[in-house]
Amino acid sequence: MHQLLLAMQERSGEFVSLRRDFHQHPELGFEEVRTSDIVAQRLTDWGYHVTRGLGGTGLVGQLRRGSGSRRLGLRAEMDALPIQEASGLPHASRRAGIMHGCGHDGHTAMLLAAAKYLAGDGRFDGTLNLIFQPAEEGLGGARKMMDEGLFEQFPCDAVFAMHNLPGIPTGELHLRAGAAMSSSENINIILTGRGGHGAMPQHAADPVVAGAAIVTGLQSIVSRNVAPLQMAVITVGAFLAGDANNVIPDSATLKLSVRTMDRQTHDLVKRRIAELVHAQAASYGVQAEIVHGRGYPVLVNTVAETAFATDVALALVGASKVVAPAAPVTASEDFAFMLEAVPGCYLFIGNGDDDDAAAGAHWACSVHNPQYDFNDANIATGSAYWVLLAERFLV
Repeated sequence: MHQLLLAMQERSGEFVSLRRDFHQHPELGFEEVRTSDIVAQRLTDWGYHVTRGLGGTGLVGQLRRGSGSRRLGLRAEMDALPIQEASGLPHASRRAGIMHGCGHDGHTAMLLAAAKYLAGDGRFDGTLNLIFQPAEEGLGGARKMMDEGLFEQFPCDAVFAMHNLPGIPTGELHLRAGAAMSSSENINIILTGRGGHGAMPQHAADPVVAGAAIVTGLQSIVSRNVAPLQMAVITVGAFLAGDANNVIPDSATLKLSVRTMDRQTHDLVKRRIAELVHAQAASYGVQAEIVHGRGYPVLVNTVAETAFATDVALALVGASKVVAPAAPVTASEDFAFMLEAVPGCYLFIGNGDDDDAAAGAHWACSVHNPQYDFNDANIATGSAYWVLLAERFLV
């Protein structure tokens, strides 16, 4: 076992406790006041120069050492999700309807553990920028930090981030150059018809029937318009209409999540959604309005930085625990905005596999699940990875 990994295992207890404290006190995007306060105080105590207020609750801890000109950015996100936790764990969320259902509490703890080690025992020459980001979960906190001058105030030659991934063995590291995570776009379809009595549908223009046809028709875009070797996902996550069994409502709303891995496919899917929705709506005598919401671009890891990050992974945990190139992931991440501005790599660390899930381990179930919990065994591995990467990059 790598000496650095042993050292971080010995030091991890403090950060397991801190992670569980974050878990008990989750905060939604742009509301991470308590979390940001704790992070800022810890970094200040360890000798970092802390700048707060980027993106609201976001902050950067900077540590300079030696005369090196290289500048490294490491990012962790701090926000939780609007989910009612159902894990029953002793450190479960104490806030109704809010939980750390994606492991951002663990990501923050990993980077803090690395920060303490690097401040006290780290061997590097250059500038280390630790980016603690708010509001990753659909609110674009990365974009807001950038809009408010993140990389102008803290220039980076490369940026890196890491996310836990249930479904693969604990501590296994997965990396992929190029398109590694899909784009995402939220689309609302508002159907307006003519309401009426459920017993006399001939006098109404039913948006529910039109919506049902649209839900079915949308699936044909992926199966019949997108090339079989390309990736696209169209999910209708909500169908909102009416509240009585004998009333045809005036309107219905469909809420879509659309994901692709390249711009050409994205443009094709958007065009076909518009064509299909308007044609289907017209065929049922209702009107359709399509409203496009906030989205994230495809996350693209640069080749050289991914090769470097892979070498660090191999040195730390060995070839048996590194998968590169890994399969792309169809979830989305606003770290993609940072990678559009600065070279870098976003990698995954295994949170637990199917055997763990069969044994009832909370860390092996899917993220965004009320039963989910971050795997504390990854705090040592993740923080050791950040230390080794920083020491190898800043030379």
